[in-house]
Amino acid sequence: MSRLSFAAIAFVVAFSGASSAQSADTRGACKADYDKFCAGIAPGGGIVACLNAKRDQLSTTCKAALDSRKKK
Repeated sequence: MSRLSFAAIAFVVAFSGASSAQSADTRGACKADYDKFCAGIAPGGGIVACLNAKRDQLSTTCKAALDSRKKK
């Protein structure tokens, strides 16, 4: 994963109110989906919104991680 991709995911997850363990889980679960569908989104530019917009195309692990974030 490129540094920009990692930074973008880390930024969004860190500032969304998720715990650090949950953040790491989401980053790991959604890495491939982010790279495939949302790589052009800059930090603070709506990465989670992008992933949710592509929800029907996401991996089951990424969907579960996003669902877990919503429950917290």
